[in-house]
Amino acid sequence: MSNIQDFFSMLFSPDFPFIRNAFFAGVLSSVLFGVLGSVVTVKRIAGLAGAISHAVLGGIGIALYLSATGKVPGLSPMVGAIIFALLSAGIIGVVSLRSKQREDTVIQAIWAIGMSIGVLFMAKTPGYTDPSSYLFGNILLITSSDLTLLALLDVIVLFLAWRFYPQIEATAFDEEFSQVRGIPTKTVFLAILSITAVAVVLLQTFVGIVMVIAMLTLPAGTAGYKAKNLASMMIFATLFSFLFSFSGLLIGWIVDLPVGAMVVVIAGAFFLGRSAGDVIKKRRIGRD
Repeated sequence: MSNIQDFFSMLFSPDFPFIRNAFFAGVLSSVLFGVLGSVVTVKRIAGLAGAISHAVLGGIGIALYLSATGKVPGLSPMVGAIIFALLSAGIIGVVSLRSKQREDTVIQAIWAIGMSIGVLFMAKTPGYTDPSSYLFGNILLITSSDLTLLALLDVIVLFLAWRFYPQIEATAFDEEFSQVRGIPTKTVFLAILSITAVAVVLLQTFVGIVMVIAMLTLPAGTAGYKAKNLASMMIFATLFSFLFSFSGLLIGWIVDLPVGAMVVVIAGAFFLGRSAGDVIKKRRIGRD
């Protein structure tokens, strides 16, 4: 109990800004996980988002190398990550639209090549570069500028979700019918991939590259058992994301374990528990 009291006292104390930043990062990230995660889950493009999230390591590695060697002084790893994320999203999106039979191969290639390029450039970067901080994240290192970027992306995503909700919902559930209705399904698909790519870059600071895809799918997957439509799924997924994020922050702090990993473990346990409960319920109904 004392550990919990200590946590909340530090959360509201001006002497521990990193705890407060981590809390607000959880709140802001929950919006992205909830809204984008619902679209990614309903459209069944988690594999595409996963490839993008892992490929950004290539951009991070190149940026670190160019900055450390003085070829491009001061180049931020985030800039390299965003460039790589958008390139990956563009390549995957075009191939997915034009050549479905090669989609899986290209996804796996982007996934593997991006990560390998990142590791190679990090190996040649002067000084020690630890890829684990990018792979697994550290929410306790969130800065005020990170929060500003997350808040800005939240506003953009919420506006786009509100403004183009009918088109997003239509293409998510029935793409062929949407095309007949005159909705530019290809443009919507590429826009979703591009926004997801940028979100992945910012969110990797929170839970890391390896685990960001889990948080884009687990809260939305859990919400899918309760939601009646895409809008309610976004709302429930956002609430679940915040619940998992705060619980992971609290428990991770108390037991001294990585917060990002703890968040995903809690989200995964909750989702699997909900799935198991649904299976048991269906079996009981079947017996009756």
